[in-house]
Amino acid sequence: MFKKILIANRGEIACRVIKTARKMGIATVAIYSDADRNALHVQMADEAVHIGPAPANESYIVIDKVMAAIKATGAEAVHPGYGFLSENKKFAEALEAAGVAFIGPPAGAIEAMGDKITSKKLAQEAGVSTVPGYMGLIEDAEEAVKISNEIGYPVMIKASAGGGGKGMRIAWNDDEAREGFQSSKNEAANSFGDDRIFIEKFVTQPRHIEIQVLADGHGNCVYLGERECSIQRRNQKVIEEAPSPFLDESTRKSMGEQAVALAQAVNYTSAGTVEFIVDGNRNFYFLEMNTRLQVEHPVTELITGVDLVEQMIRVAYGEKLPFAQKDVTLTGWAMESRLYAEDPYRNFLPSIGRLSRYRPPVEVAAGPLLESGKWQGDAPKGDTATRNDTGVYEGGEISMYYDPMIAKLCTWAPTRAASIEAMRHALDGFELEGIGHNLPFLSAVMDHPKFVSGDMTTAFIAEEYPEGFEGVTLPEDQMRRVVAAATAMYRVSEIRRTRVSGRMDNHERVVGNHWVARMGETEWPVTITADHDGATIRFDDGQDIRVTSDWRPGTMLAKLTVDGGPLTVKVSKIPQGFRVRTRGADFKLFIRSPRQAELARLMPEKLPPDTSRLLLCPMPGLMVKLSVEEGQEVQEGQALCTVEAMKMENILRAERKGVVAKINAAAGDSLAVDDVIMEFE
Repeated sequence: MFKKILIANRGEIACRVIKTARKMGIATVAIYSDADRNALHVQMADEAVHIGPAPANESYIVIDKVMAAIKATGAEAVHPGYGFLSENKKFAEALEAAGVAFIGPPAGAIEAMGDKITSKKLAQEAGVSTVPGYMGLIEDAEEAVKISNEIGYPVMIKASAGGGGKGMRIAWNDDEAREGFQSSKNEAANSFGDDRIFIEKFVTQPRHIEIQVLADGHGNCVYLGERECSIQRRNQKVIEEAPSPFLDESTRKSMGEQAVALAQAVNYTSAGTVEFIVDGNRNFYFLEMNTRLQVEHPVTELITGVDLVEQMIRVAYGEKLPFAQKDVTLTGWAMESRLYAEDPYRNFLPSIGRLSRYRPPVEVAAGPLLESGKWQGDAPKGDTATRNDTGVYEGGEISMYYDPMIAKLCTWAPTRAASIEAMRHALDGFELEGIGHNLPFLSAVMDHPKFVSGDMTTAFIAEEYPEGFEGVTLPEDQMRRVVAAATAMYRVSEIRRTRVSGRMDNHERVVGNHWVARMGETEWPVTITADHDGATIRFDDGQDIRVTSDWRPGTMLAKLTVDGGPLTVKVSKIPQGFRVRTRGADFKLFIRSPRQAELARLMPEKLPPDTSRLLLCPMPGLMVKLSVEEGQEVQEGQALCTVEAMKMENILRAERKGVVAKINAAAGDSLAVDDVIMEFE
């Protein structure tokens, strides 16, 4: 077996590979840029080599720098992770020329299937049904518009070397085709060093379902079931699960066999993924093949018990697969929620900064991965599993230079419903402060009836949240459970405050039993009856709710038993109450005495400032382009400027007709959240 491998990547996937290598007794080498000097993967690896400045096109995707790190450390093999150089034929060829093993497919397979244009042509030649599109190279925006009209709108404009949602745009008309072509081209060049673009028909209402394949160099190839990846935003997956709630056994078998045939046609080895779009009648169409390890690979590991990274390493070393297709079984159900540094209340725009608090839920081992002995780490055993793949730590920073992923939170349970419930509790128990993040949105999806039923398409987010994510309003029964818990906790806090030393002599503060909870315009008068084991909260309509907990004031994460069931809430102290976060809801809950509540009703409402005549920067980033000038009249929807953040170009548009009075930023400027870019008359 290899003695030392280099991981040509960063973040959570580098950490993930290091865990398996460590378990196999293989030494690891990390590479890092200026921005990642203190990153977790650097701390975890046995050695680390600095390879350049923060931008990926000056460090992580510069082949010569990676090759120099390999030579300097004597690494025998390289795992590329995903993104960066993972699907770069030239990198695989450079490794082969240097006598270094590539923990991935042969260069020929990368060229044949990793390139989306070539792979579609090969699939068509093999008789595989594909989506209508133009596979040739597109010279400029006007040619893109012409091709789009020939195919028929809507169309998908995609980077040939792309992935992870980078270099992808949907265009519904000529103007969007022009803009989308240029933005996709720019993002592709910056992210992958390859700006080739192709266009295909955008199929509405599809499901995105992919098949995991694994092949060795001895002619053996198997498929490890499917992953349902239909919950996407901006063509980037957000929630994945395995198996799919939509497929039947016959369709699964057909898709798997077709995926294997496609892999064998190009002499594929290592782990790979064949992606399909599936319509409502379970007809499936080849979309593309990713010649690398997928971000969402943990859900496959959790239902099969196969460590995919380990198998990739063993295949690269020349070993045979230790199992055949007949040995592959799918047990239970796994969910993955991708935790991103994206603010859902600002249309999911990137957020950067320091993680002032990062406390993921405790990992628990269960299911096939535990039974096969492939579970990473020493997690306690349970009936359901919780796994968190991450590349960050408390006190670390989220950089503007890379993908905004913070962690991949996974759960496994015997059934889909139980796996969803496990994910709900895991998300509620994930403490994260310091940056904007999508935890509330992930929690909201887990409770959404359409997701719970399994009846969703790739249009789920666009259809269910057409105006963006505006938070969650808890139903009355859940709200009452939270009110009861918060009132009991507030009473504990008040009692503690009565015991502070240095109080006035001859003054005893009495904590009453009657309180009024208020959220927004809604009030709940309650009475508390406390005993040694907990408290009973009675609402004014006579409903009693029992609360027990070992919560103590100052603890941000509260785990309680409320009305006989578990409740996990994050609480932050505010005057006369708490900021409460649970199940995607985020609100202020005031707990006041009846007299305080009476006076609070008389207080005037504080109105937010008027920013209707300002264009504010919605996220930290770099001003790439100004599209207007001072004194110019703009129309509703007109592009005003382009801001780049985390490798994504974001076009800011006018919300209404107006005249630009003043521009406060120029191309090349670094912008913070809410910086005033321009003012209108």
